[in-house]
Amino acid sequence: MRFRFAATATGLTDSERLLIDSIKRRSPKLKKSHAHLEVEGLSERPVVALSTAEEYNLETIGNAIAKQGLYHPVPNDGNDFNDEDILHLTAKYKTDDKKREFFIFREGSIVFWNMTSTEFGYSSKSRLQKGLIYLNIENDTNVVHLEKYAFSNAIALSVKLSIWEANLDRYIDSIAYITQDMKDGRKIKLTREQVFQKTGQLFGLRHRLNLSSDLLDTPDFYWDREELERLFTATHAHLNINKRTRVMNEKLNHCIELMDLLSAHLNDIHHVRLEWMIIVLIMIEVFFEIMHYVERLATM
Repeated sequence: MRFRFAATATGLTDSERLLIDSIKRRSPKLKKSHAHLEVEGLSERPVVALSTAEEYNLETIGNAIAKQGLYHPVPNDGNDFNDEDILHLTAKYKTDDKKREFFIFREGSIVFWNMTSTEFGYSSKSRLQKGLIYLNIENDTNVVHLEKYAFSNAIALSVKLSIWEANLDRYIDSIAYITQDMKDGRKIKLTREQVFQKTGQLFGLRHRLNLSSDLLDTPDFYWDREELERLFTATHAHLNINKRTRVMNEKLNHCIELMDLLSAHLNDIHHVRLEWMIIVLIMIEVFFEIMHYVERLATM
């Protein structure tokens, strides 16, 4: 089966509720939108990825979806998924002969298979080629689940990275005026506390990018699964995750350098202000000493 995947990144409040609502809204249009997708004997279906939160409460989401009665969990059956960090569900109903399923990752991403309208179909060997995902439906069901998981894992990382890229772009827009103020010699409008807070935002984003995600390294899950690792790394490379991560780190470094410069500048201003306060206090003390000295001379 071949798939063309689309990645959508969006930041929402009350994201888990909206996620569940989005799952409910996907079903009505599927049969109509898929009816014409037949290309050279290959049926085509979509893979769509969303990232809507920093983290999902999988237990709450699982219970909410179970109450809908439309989807049920796919048994692990020795797939070695980390059940604590992933929900793998499939639809109880059918709109055609293709299985409808999705993976929900605790890290805040979800990947739908066969659940909206783009392109995809089946092939003799599972692979990624020119932006199309090919799945071999003749494989054992557990093998197909693992292959879909490998593709989904990389796509989920990509949409999560998209969220962080968007966050960094908004951050850069929020400080764009500072360099112009520095260039024109205008007074910096940020306080030391605001600079400290903005620096913390940068380090928080850098921590999530480099330490709290699998963007920089292949997950341990693939170490003894070479074929799955091939699918994961191929999708990972196709989505330019390494390059995007490197570019994002370079942007973060530049922003951190700017914040360090502002912090040093504001600290210098603060130190100068303290020095002037000390000078003024010394002058006041000298003034009073002179007054006392004059008074003593007057009484002699």
